[in-house]
Amino acid sequence: MPNNAKVEKAVTDILHHIGEDPSREGLQRTPHRVAKMFKELTTGYSMNVNDIINDALFTVDYSEMVLVTNIEFYSLCEHHMLPFFGQAHIAYIPRKKVVGLSKIPRIVDMFARRLQVQEAMTQQIAQTLMDVLDPHGVGVVIDGHHMCMSMRGVQKHSAQMTTSTVLGVFKDKDKTRNEFMDLVKGSRMKIR
Repeated sequence: MPNNAKVEKAVTDILHHIGEDPSREGLQRTPHRVAKMFKELTTGYSMNVNDIINDALFTVDYSEMVLVTNIEFYSLCEHHMLPFFGQAHIAYIPRKKVVGLSKIPRIVDMFARRLQVQEAMTQQIAQTLMDVLDPHGVGVVIDGHHMCMSMRGVQKHSAQMTTSTVLGVFKDKDKTRNEFMDLVKGSRMKIR
């Protein structure tokens, strides 16, 4: 977890360096608020998958696709520390175990609440589900809107990034991968 006093000092220094007066009324508590914000937005570093799953694996005689779509996430780009946000769409085909439904969004949050790049986050989520569930396969698609591209640099406000990782039967079988992609396509919500 971030050291609040050190983050507050760093924010005060940044305010000085950009030509602001940290003692003016509107900025007096800004270093404190920024430190608190970073603590909240980086909680993923203190989370682990075993605590998230917490014995919520269940034996079920089900071997068809389980799909959870439009899982909202918010993250910080590790290159500029600006937000990126969007939805994750996740599927797996159980071998003998299913996981409690709420655990999948919590795994997304575990990786999103870190300094991140979308490509790595997509892979981390997929590999974690493969490791924990030992399913026949996992598919993850993430749609993200990146403020580092919208508000600085090229300033393309409508640009969206899509990443995917497919493992197991999602990678080996075209029919399974295509079914997954078609289901995701039909359920996507537009990012605003």
